[in-house]
Amino acid sequence: MSRLWQFAVPRASEGAIAKQNARHRRPGGWTIAALVFAALASLPVAAILWSSLGGEGAAIGELARTVLPTYIANTALLMLLTGGIAGVTGTGCAWLIAATRFPGRRVLGWALVLPLALPAYLSAYIYADMLDFAGPVQIGLRGATGWGAGDYPFPDIRSLGGGAFVLGFVLYPYVYLLARTAFATQSLTQFRAARSLGASPARAFWRVALPAARPAIAGGLALVLMEVLADFGVAEYFAIPTFSTGIFRSWLSMGDKAAALKLAAVMLIFVIALVAWEARTRAGRSDSRDGLASRGVDAEPLVALTPIGKGLAFAACIVPVLLGFVLPAGYLAAMALSQTAQAAAGDLPTYLRGSLWLGLSTASLCLVTALVLAFARARSASRVTTGAIRLATLGYALPGALLAVGLLAPLGAFDQSLTRFARDSLGWSGGLLLTGTSAVLVYALSVRFLTVAYNSVSGGLARIPPGLDAAARSLGAGPSRVLARIYAPLLAPSLASAAALVFIDTLRELPATLILRPFNLETLATRTYRLASDERLVEASIPALILLAAGLLPVLVLNRLGKR
Repeated sequence: MSRLWQFAVPRASEGAIAKQNARHRRPGGWTIAALVFAALASLPVAAILWSSLGGEGAAIGELARTVLPTYIANTALLMLLTGGIAGVTGTGCAWLIAATRFPGRRVLGWALVLPLALPAYLSAYIYADMLDFAGPVQIGLRGATGWGAGDYPFPDIRSLGGGAFVLGFVLYPYVYLLARTAFATQSLTQFRAARSLGASPARAFWRVALPAARPAIAGGLALVLMEVLADFGVAEYFAIPTFSTGIFRSWLSMGDKAAALKLAAVMLIFVIALVAWEARTRAGRSDSRDGLASRGVDAEPLVALTPIGKGLAFAACIVPVLLGFVLPAGYLAAMALSQTAQAAAGDLPTYLRGSLWLGLSTASLCLVTALVLAFARARSASRVTTGAIRLATLGYALPGALLAVGLLAPLGAFDQSLTRFARDSLGWSGGLLLTGTSAVLVYALSVRFLTVAYNSVSGGLARIPPGLDAAARSLGAGPSRVLARIYAPLLAPSLASAAALVFIDTLRELPATLILRPFNLETLATRTYRLASDERLVEASIPALILLAAGLLPVLVLNRLGKR
């Protein structure tokens, strides 16, 4: 539009041109709006950094002498084990799906993404119930062998290794999706050249295919490690002391806000490192299109398998689907059919209303903000606008516990000052206005899931030719009419997708909701967590099954994008 404008106005004097250029250098309305949203979204990070720079130095010293080494060691070890399981499983299955042909490959190609539909904390509840001493697995083992309680060794699922097992088989699809795309789109010339020179399929994979896909695999691992760092439900239920559980206990159980903020500051270092790693790997990916995808689904495979090899490939791909989705979902569905579960579903409408209200409020706020940021990016490509948008969309990398603590600290101080002013000046003593309300929770969840909405809206806006806007404005249409007649219909699919994804992520969010929710708000996630914590998993099975069913939508979207 700025280039068209310089042809539409008459030639001005040098002074007028200088004044006009000065006005163009000033930040426009879209840039100012992006800066405002960036400031609001970065408030938790700013509060945590401020607390780490000042405050009581004795707090971090006491943490370093007591629980901090345990939190660091457990968090790092959990990330290492989970990353190993997810990396090996996701990369191996992606290579088998992309480079070989075996019976059931087409079905397993999309079924391998299904574990993402199951929240990790639900999988932890289910596996703990199945594998505990009183669970069906050990009862069946004792019945089949005649052994007693101490006659056989059995791994403890409520351990750090058990947590890595659950998280690994729920989160490996992150690696699988990116690795499958990399294997399917990378150049085949080098792989075939290595084979023609006598290299075995295994050697060609290790020396050619794997290095070419390494940036995508590393990007998937970065996403896995972010999810592990943000996890609260698995670590809490399996009694694994990590940063998320430590922040939660310090803030709510012990009432030590200073310790919670210090732990959040140390946790933020992990987050920044993972974000930097993910950005670096994303910058190193190639976009070669001479790959398996261009040859079609039924093209000749890169690696021909023997009948035994086809059976092994099928087994290798179906085991993650069984462990990550089929067994937990089937066990949950069987419990939901019991009379106990159906009798406990009488209060389900209350939790559904709370979840629907929270999801719709968060999705609406995220859509409005994402639209403003996307239009700001389209109208102004300045570094200030780009930096503001990146800062505003950083919340998805922040764990829920860190985000909640980072918000409560400044909002609590502001709320106390506002209440004190109202009491001293106006004689009003109605209590705190913001803390403990649903508004703070919606604010926090909007900061966390704004990235999801922005990516969808920005992608839809990028597919609209700029000439449509210019043509409508040249014909006399105002901004509101252009928005209603052009952008709204064309952006409708992107807006619907963004709203659905934010809504579902809000339903499944646990730590931020537990910390920030008011006393009269209960969601499906918090209800499931409380019942499972009380060892009443059968009563929690129907809310958990609803969460699982809701998670299928983003999984299908991810699978479709992965194929593209």
